[in-house]
This record gives sequence, structure tokens and C-alpha cells, in this order.
Amino acid sequence: MGQKVLLKGNEAMCEAAVQAGCRFFAGYPITPQNEVPEYFSWRLPKVGGVFIQAESEVAAINMIFGAAATGTRCMTSSSSPGISLKQEGISYIAAAELPCVIANVQRGGPGLGNIRASQGDYFQAVKGGGHGDYRLIVLGPGYVQELYDLTMHAFDWADYYRNPVMILGDGILGQIAEPLELTPYKPIVELPSKEEWKLSGCAGRAPHVVKTLILNPPDGLVHHNDRLQDKYRRIEQELSLCEEYQTEDAEIIVAAYGICGRIAKGAVRRARKQGIKVGLIRPITLWPFPKAAFIEAAKTAEKMLVVEMSCGQFVEDVRLATECKAPVEFYGKGGGWYPTDTDILARIEAMQAAPAYAGRKD
Repeated sequence: MGQKVLLKGNEAMCEAAVQAGCRFFAGYPITPQNEVPEYFSWRLPKVGGVFIQAESEVAAINMIFGAAATGTRCMTSSSSPGISLKQEGISYIAAAELPCVIANVQRGGPGLGNIRASQGDYFQAVKGGGHGDYRLIVLGPGYVQELYDLTMHAFDWADYYRNPVMILGDGILGQIAEPLELTPYKPIVELPSKEEWKLSGCAGRAPHVVKTLILNPPDGLVHHNDRLQDKYRRIEQELSLCEEYQTEDAEIIVAAYGICGRIAKGAVRRARKQGIKVGLIRPITLWPFPKAAFIEAAKTAEKMLVVEMSCGQFVEDVRLATECKAPVEFYGKGGGWYPTDTDILARIEAMQAAPAYAGRKD
């Protein structure tokens, strides 16, 4: 058993990174993730690490490119507008197949928006917000303990697949404080050696080259893209996480991730007490998307309700995953709007009272 402490989500994420061996952080202040650089600024020097407050978000992500190229476990964080500024660098890192962890503590948008929590960056995260055909592994924690555990795992998955991993949180999860068990770090996969590619000085060996500009041969970039897509297909086959709650006999499935999934779970409990057969699917890996859980649920559920703190992004992946075998209703707003379990319960009650779906495609 680890030590029990009370930490904010932002602080828990930092401590997990340190425990997992992160020794370099570069970032820039922006609410609601400011506790992240603040925590790293005093914590990393104590373990022989390096903290840099960069002059901009663009500078920070390029510092991460350099640190990752040396094989160092490294991390950056920001909030929505700052993550937008990092997109070119993220594309470069993905193209170079460098492992790192990127945290987005989302806030309301578009534009500078506000500092309230949001889930408006879902498309940006899971579809690849920068240029080119690349993917990030994207994690959507809903609890501080889960955030702590997934942050440790994120560094392992980054190294294992040689791919950047994004932790897609939000202002609520970042700012909420909860009891946390500081479990010791244990690798969850067999970590590969970095000696074949990392930049560590080439005395006694051929030099390693890390680059993303591939001009020769003319079809070299095509082959590189083919190899990347093979890797992404492998990740899709091997990595898929979600929480399924009371879905076995559910006639209505609520789908939500992150803090919305947590709120929706309360609504599901209340609905069950009223005798409504409702369950919850809460994706934890947002990419790869846990399609199998939705395909299975759509075989028996009459209706689905997607709840998200945006104007409708996550809902599109749910509709694709269910293959139109059950109707999917949407409940959400952008700009820093929060649902309550009472709000969600009212939507569940209305769906339960409506006629059953007659157009199922079994």
C-alpha cells in the first residue's frame, strides 16, 4: 500500500510523472493548469531533473522534441489555446516517433474563451490537431486516482510504442482535490531499449539521425507513412480501455468520458433506483476508441445518450462505433457548461418515457 495524501488533480499528475521517471519538463503558464509547472519547478530539481519555463508554448514543445530525442522521459502541459500553439511541434514529434507525454487541462473555447472546464478539444486530440496523418494515444481520466495511475502508464505506452501520449483532462479534474494513494511506479509493459535511436553522442558508433523532413528517395515519405499506419493499427488492436457500469441489461446506454462520465455515473445510479434500466460506458482511451464496447451494447440497448461538455464532438465517434444500430441522442453545450446528475437524469427519464426505437438494424 502506498502513502495516502490529498492532492489536486494537476499535482497528482505531476507526482505520478516524477515517480515514473520523468526528468524534464518544459511549459508555459495558463489557467487552469498552472499548478503543473509550479509543482515541477520545485519537484524536479529534487530528483535531479530539469524544469524550464519556456518563453512560449511553441518553444516548450520544441524543447520536448529535443529532450525526447535523447531518450529522456519528458512532459509538457498546457490548456486549450496553448495546446493549439503546440500542434506543429506535436506533429513533428509524432513523425519522428519520439516518446513523450502531453497534458491538456481543457478550458472553454473557442479562442481565448474562459477558464471554466470544457471538453471542446476532443477533435483536436483524437483526430490529430496538427498537419499530416498521425495519431496520439489519448487518455481521458475521470478521477484523481485514475489520473495518477494513467500518467504513469502514459510514459510506458509512449516508450513502448514510440509515440506521444496525450492526457486529455479538464479544469474540474485539474483543480479538484481528492484522497490519493501514492502507489509506487511499476512498468506495465516490457520497455524497449532506446539505444538504437536516441541521441547520446556517437563515439564508437554510427550517428543517429532524428528528422521529419524526408525528401529522398521520392517515395520515402510514403513508406514512412505506411509504417506509421501499421503502428497505429497495432495500437488499436492492443490498447482499448473503458469502464462499463450496469450495461448487462441496460435498455438505455449513457456514454460520457472524463469528468462528464463521473457525473453521468451518478445519474445512472439514481435512474436505477427508479427502476430504469440504464448503464454507462465511459471510455478511458479516447484514441484508440473502445469500439467493441459500443458495438456490443448496441446489440441490445434501445437508445443511447451522449453527454459531453462541448457542442458535439465525442458523439460522432459513438455514432460511428454503434454503426447506426441504435439511435444516439446528444446532450451537451460548449463554452464551459457543466451538466449535473439531475440534468442527465431528466434526459434519461424523458428517453425512457418516449416510444421504443422501431428502426433497429439487428
